[in-house]
Amino acid sequence: MRCPHCGEIEDKVVESRQNASGTSIRRRRECLGCGYRFTSYEKIEEKPLMVVKRDGRREAFSLEKLERGIQRSLQKRPVSQQQIEELIHQIEDEAVILSTNNREVRAEELGDLVLSKLFQIDRVAYVRFASVYRMFNNVDEFIREIEKLTKHNTM
Repeated sequence: MRCPHCGEIEDKVVESRQNASGTSIRRRRECLGCGYRFTSYEKIEEKPLMVVKRDGRREAFSLEKLERGIQRSLQKRPVSQQQIEELIHQIEDEAVILSTNNREVRAEELGDLVLSKLFQIDRVAYVRFASVYRMFNNVDEFIREIEKLTKHNTM
């Protein structure tokens, strides 16, 4: 595996861990050239998970697209890159479980899953993501969402 830091091809696997659903293996690697540590993922190549959009269209599930949305909501927030990677892979695992045998998950289920995970990690990121996902049109919708958060915190 080529080192993303120096480009060296030689590395050693420091740790391997299977995800909860058994669909991929996460490997922590260390470059033998420069000592940089990085993560790789190994997956079975299979029928892709499809996301059924609100208008009925289907598109292939994209980890990159999911990560971009989550990264935007967590921008300038105190959440590490490792936490973000774990979050993304948890969401992917749960989406696969939700899809059952047909390998399709509704966009609403995926969005709700992201919101529930962000709610646990960072409430500001939760509101940011909710504003795009739920298509807030005005400040009142933001206020209602924040009021829900404050009610949840007082319970």
